[in-house]
Amino acid sequence: MKLLPIRQALSSASRRLLVPLTLSLLAPLALAVPRVGSHDGYTRLVFNLPKAATSTVKVSGQSVTVRLNVTLPAEQGALKAPGVTAYAVAGGTVTVTLAKGHASAKASVLPAASGQPARLVIDVPTSVAASRIPATPQARTASAPPRPVPARTTPAAVTRPAGSGTIIRPRVVLDAGHGGYDPGMVSRWVTEKEVTLAIALRIRAELVKHGVDVVMVRETDRHLSTDKRTDLDLRSRLATTGTVSAFVSIHVNAAGPGAQGIETFYFGQPLAGSDRSQAVRENGGGSVGQELTRQAANSAQNLLGDILAQAKVAFSRQLAQKVQANLIASTGAVNRGVHTDAFYVIRNPTTAAILTEIGFGSSPTEGPRLANPAYRDRIAQAIARAILDFLNTK
Repeated sequence: MKLLPIRQALSSASRRLLVPLTLSLLAPLALAVPRVGSHDGYTRLVFNLPKAATSTVKVSGQSVTVRLNVTLPAEQGALKAPGVTAYAVAGGTVTVTLAKGHASAKASVLPAASGQPARLVIDVPTSVAASRIPATPQARTASAPPRPVPARTTPAAVTRPAGSGTIIRPRVVLDAGHGGYDPGMVSRWVTEKEVTLAIALRIRAELVKHGVDVVMVRETDRHLSTDKRTDLDLRSRLATTGTVSAFVSIHVNAAGPGAQGIETFYFGQPLAGSDRSQAVRENGGGSVGQELTRQAANSAQNLLGDILAQAKVAFSRQLAQKVQANLIASTGAVNRGVHTDAFYVIRNPTTAAILTEIGFGSSPTEGPRLANPAYRDRIAQAIARAILDFLNTK
């Protein structure tokens, strides 16, 4: 990670207004001047806020506009960092002008934590592979399983230069849970690996119609490795900030016959007092599931205080909320809410990553519904529309 000195990132017109970074948390004037960082695949702008805030984000052409419910000092200036050319702050509106060829950005408000104030974080992809890549005639599928990846290895971003006139499109990874030797939950009505694949294929078809490039973890009944840890690792490592915009893992729940409803998760510590059996089951079950859940929970604890990880969590929360709301509105199912939990498959992605449990295959009510092609269509359409909304794609 390379952090650009603020004097390099801002024009001479703005430099006169800067105070030392160590005083930026205290000086009101500095609240309107962003800290600018150049990272692998994206440029980050951080605006300190006087307090926690709500926000709405609009990306239109080469402009990113964030409206906040707090007031900041008026300020504007040029930016000399990859992907951005200028910024302007007026009251509760922050506008960032994108460089030519850039038309994507994500924004999130982070609460005060670890000695840092509340802040607005805007990430602007700086390479074609960061969130948009050349269009392809059809969605791609993960190739044959590569050799096992060490748990702490982060794959390098794939750079795909765009030629003149090349159509570009965002990329999403769809993970149809389980597969091959691992059927997931099995009931008299459905088998999890079959339901998740059928719905993932439907989601892919809808996203491709709207110009989204889709990578399928699997498009047949197969696994990536017979070792559960390696299988989950390979699935999750298809999604990094440098190559994709979102990772969505699809699963079917199981419990007693009275359990019903849909719930969606993003990575983090489980809620206090919550039942860990669900994460353990999706992480492989038995002693393997217990160990992978323990490792994932430890990773969730380490996220605290890491601004990069907090941004990923914020984006993941946004995606999870959109998916959950669409699913409930489309199906009328019991709303079990949006939660955090230590699912191993959404631990490693450094982009927005969620896991959605689309219903209980063990339920006499929901099991037959999940076996119904029309109901699967409704679920797929709901998830696809939520992803498109998250990507600001029509």
